[in-house]
Amino acid sequence: MTAEQTIGENLPLTGRAASRAQGIRRFKWTVLTPFFALLIFILMPALIAQVFFSLNHFSIFDAGDDDGWRSYLNASEWIGLELFIEVFNDERFLNACIRSLLFASGSTLGCFIVGFGLALLMYRPFRGQALYYIFFILPMLTVPIVIAYTGEMILYQNGPLNDILSRITGMRIDAQFLYKKEIALTTIAFLEVWNWTPFSFIIMMAGLAALPQEPQEAAKILGASKWRIFWEIQLPLLRPVILLCLILRFLESMAEFPKTWGLLQGGPGSATETIPVYIFITTWQYFDISYGAALSYVVLILMVAIVWAGIYFLQREKKNLDEMYFARPDSE
Repeated sequence: MTAEQTIGENLPLTGRAASRAQGIRRFKWTVLTPFFALLIFILMPALIAQVFFSLNHFSIFDAGDDDGWRSYLNASEWIGLELFIEVFNDERFLNACIRSLLFASGSTLGCFIVGFGLALLMYRPFRGQALYYIFFILPMLTVPIVIAYTGEMILYQNGPLNDILSRITGMRIDAQFLYKKEIALTTIAFLEVWNWTPFSFIIMMAGLAALPQEPQEAAKILGASKWRIFWEIQLPLLRPVILLCLILRFLESMAEFPKTWGLLQGGPGSATETIPVYIFITTWQYFDISYGAALSYVVLILMVAIVWAGIYFLQREKKNLDEMYFARPDSE
């Protein structure tokens, strides 16, 4: 083959590659432009206002309606970082953080265990599989506030759950799932598990479907059992997917508000007063907007730290996985 023929054959490929790269750039900007517009015109003004309120003592009762935004300035007094110092000395906020961490950890673990178990049962094709998919995914499509009201009817002291348990055991059961402070947060965690198990199920299904078949087939030929294949091949390959699933689920659980507020509004007492509930009560019931803004920024910093830690562990898992299974000996 001559040099002219080689160049002639490469020209169309170069043109297609350039067109493909241009299409990718156009697609990226098409996707990112609405996000940047939302960030600049909606989120940034809100964040700037939040900074203003967190650094100034502001009372909505002192703000008038005549001067517009000037009334907010007149009702504000510069106090610097005093509110942030107060946040770290707020015992009620620290207790809310502990409840949120316990709730998020428990519900995340529950969602993962049930979702992963269902994924292991479902990832191999079988007859009627699509029907089970629909059945398992339905809870995630249910509006959280609907789950809260439905849960209240089911878990009521004289509700259907206690009646079913009474009929099964032959004894009268009047468990106070919602109004006993020792178990109220656990009850909401179970509702959270029911609501968001499909999320873990979908992610783990995708991870299992993407596993390479060659190592598993080689292990079968060598006589490895299903348990050993799962423990020594599938599970190590799934570690980045598992970590991603846990991080995303944990972050969402930390921000859970509709079910907690719809069911108990932080009660009984303060048994279910998590971080979102405490911020809502502080800002919209006590009308302490400045302190609510400071609380929000402290929580934002906490969430950013968790995300950074998650990214670090994900990158480390990916690196370890590449070294374990995809490393190639150096060519001599």
